[in-house]
Amino acid sequence: MTYNWKKSAIIAAATVMACYLFLAVTAFNKPDDQQAVCTLVDINIEDGKIDGFLGANEIKDQLKRAKIYPQGQPMKQIEVRKIEETIRKNPFVETAECYKTQGGHVKIDLTQRLPVVRIKAQNGDDYYVDAHGEIMPNSRYVSDLVVATGNISRTYAQKKLSRVGNYILHHSLWQNQIEQLNILDDGTIEMVPRIGDHIVYLGSTSNLQQKLDRLEKFYRYGLSEAGWNKYDYINLEFDNQIICKKRKKRK
Repeated sequence: MTYNWKKSAIIAAATVMACYLFLAVTAFNKPDDQQAVCTLVDINIEDGKIDGFLGANEIKDQLKRAKIYPQGQPMKQIEVRKIEETIRKNPFVETAECYKTQGGHVKIDLTQRLPVVRIKAQNGDDYYVDAHGEIMPNSRYVSDLVVATGNISRTYAQKKLSRVGNYILHHSLWQNQIEQLNILDDGTIEMVPRIGDHIVYLGSTSNLQQKLDRLEKFYRYGLSEAGWNKYDYINLEFDNQIICKKRKKRK
């Protein structure tokens, strides 16, 4: 009878592989790993344009209130999906991801929603609007966000002011120059700058970039020569022009 060396080699290799897999699984599930507990919870918050809106302690307290804070808990009992779902209920959280690592560590990575304007309406409403036009509740947080005052409905804030606030926040000049938006009864906007004793009438929110581009040129090549306090009212409402009202001379 002829001995089949090729068949025997295949059987031997399969046997070796089976033994390796058995040992690997056994080693991976050794008692020490099964009994491991979470020794560290690493909460990482990506700040983005506005920082400090959320803190790691706030997330920690939220998980403790839900009785699912993982530190000290057996690793095999920690439900990362439940942790993610709980964190996402926070009104300031945009995304949340939780996962386990070797050594008994639990990692939590999250991004926060980006507020773009603070609303302080004449009807008493006080809240934030984010970059997606969604309402965010008021908090203890204080920042350099532009504040909108006046006759503001929530629909107007979400559809109009979110776009204006988002543009201002992502433009270095206007983020530093515009501190307040005042909404008039007809829905048009006045802007209050930080530098210069004047009011800028934006009008409606249409052609926003073109209007502010004209204002930027006027600031750079007009007011820088004439003086920042020469005018008390600058009107951007009409296309391709700026109408200025001179300040009355004090007697």
